Amino acid sequence: MSNPVGNTAKVTKAVIPVAGLGTRFLPATKALPKEMLPIVDKPVIQYVVEEAVAAGLADLLMITGRNKNALENHFDRVAELEQVLASKGDDTRLFRVQESSQLADIHYTRQGDPRGLGHAILRAKSHVGDNSFAVLLGDDVIDHRDSVLPRMLAAHEASGDNIVALMEVPSDQISLYGCAETAAQHAEDEYQLADLIEKPEAGKAPSNLAVIGRYVLRPEIFEILEQTKPGRGGEIQLTDALKFAAENPGVAGGVRGVVFSGRRYDTGDKLDFIRATLKIAVDREDIGGELRSWLKDFAKGL
Repeated sequence: MSNPVGNTAKVTKAVIPVAGLGTRFLPATKALPKEMLPIVDKPVIQYVVEEAVAAGLADLLMITGRNKNALENHFDRVAELEQVLASKGDDTRLFRVQESSQLADIHYTRQGDPRGLGHAILRAKSHVGDNSFAVLLGDDVIDHRDSVLPRMLAAHEASGDNIVALMEVPSDQISLYGCAETAAQHAEDEYQLADLIEKPEAGKAPSNLAVIGRYVLRPEIFEILEQTKPGRGGEIQLTDALKFAAENPGVAGGVRGVVFSGRRYDTGDKLDFIRATLKIAVDREDIGGELRSWLKDFAKGL
């Protein structure tokens, strides 16, 4: 076990970076944040917020950028709309509208210069303080039936380590991700990590375990990020800071990986966004049956 060096009390805060420009979805994201694109009838960001809340994290900080006001508006009350729905007796839609504004205590701060994920997380330092915290990337959706965050929080509280979510990917795709090199195995799906490499070259990756968008971090990570020089792409990479932590557990706690094997969607990718929409929609009670029937007929014509 790594040497705990700070406060690893129960985690209550989460940071959600949402400052990206969403260029892969242009022109749709010219005026609309990519996190507000809907999966069926709920924006991507609400799925992420609901995941955090379900894990017991109700104090959320979103790291935003320009053109992200729609995020704040979505989680705010719209009195006029609520009044119209109430006057019509439309209680179902009224509940759904009110639900998003009552999910959590949400705060916002801007990243400013787009200097990478590590820099975005560093903007949360004053809000988080001297406590461990979770990070959920705003375009990474984990199906609520396959949660991983509660396991990560439990692993952090038990070990004092920083925790990252890992997922097995095909070897020819590992260069798209941060990659983990494992050391000791603590459980069937939990490893101590010896190293992390940001987007390794094909054929040089130490494993096929990719780092996905969920983290539980010690507060010491902020000091490491402040000393981390720009890496791949000229950006301050969180992977580089975690690499330092893995190599220096006495400074910032070690790094463990929890392997996730459930349903996860990278909604920053067009094809995965479509997959997410279809997979979530077919399980909906209101539209799932009709959609499955249509998909079967549609597939016959391919």
